[in-house]
Amino acid sequence: MQGFRTERRPRLLGWRSALLGLIAAILVCGLVRAFLVDLYYIPSGSMEPLLQPGDRIAVSRVAFSGSPIARGDVVVFDGRGSFAPLDSGRGWLGDAVRGVGEWFGIVPNETVYVKRVLGVAGDHVTCCTADGHLTVNGRPLDEPYVYPGDAPSTQPFDVVVPPGRLWLLGDHRADSVDSRSLLGAPGGGLVRTDRVIGEPIAILWPLDRLGAMSSTQKEAQ
Repeated sequence: MQGFRTERRPRLLGWRSALLGLIAAILVCGLVRAFLVDLYYIPSGSMEPLLQPGDRIAVSRVAFSGSPIARGDVVVFDGRGSFAPLDSGRGWLGDAVRGVGEWFGIVPNETVYVKRVLGVAGDHVTCCTADGHLTVNGRPLDEPYVYPGDAPSTQPFDVVVPPGRLWLLGDHRADSVDSRSLLGAPGGGLVRTDRVIGEPIAILWPLDRLGAMSSTQKEAQ
């Protein structure tokens, strides 16, 4: 009996150590994702060619902590109250199961979006000039990031961005639900700056697209 006890105690200690290590790793990962860098799944082609459907991206939560969001920035934001429906209709269990998949980046988050900033507070954004360009404060925009073959917009708009709001468009203009689509909705398609989660900084998956995202695809300031 003595021998049995001396064998069992190290085995129990090993399992406890492994379990504590796993819990610590999950806690550290959770803190990193809550405050520094998070992970998101791209479900659609609305930001092509910059981001492709199925991409998993790393998002810096501190990208805008030292500087304001600028025109041309690509932002990840919580669309609840603006872009997203208020009720998913799945119930608590469905939401919990999906939430696990969202946390691991294997399914898209239905309330999180990625778009490009076309207007910040005070900007007057319009579509379009006679030759089809968007304008901001009367200046036509050069938009090299727009999906090849897409017009800057086929939907006319004339918006002045109020304080604390952003006007956001997808780069694949013909395949993007964005601020233009919500002109008649409450809030007029404008997203609060405090809903911004962060900025995409890298593509993590698939491996053939692995790497840092280029800032050269922003609009020239």
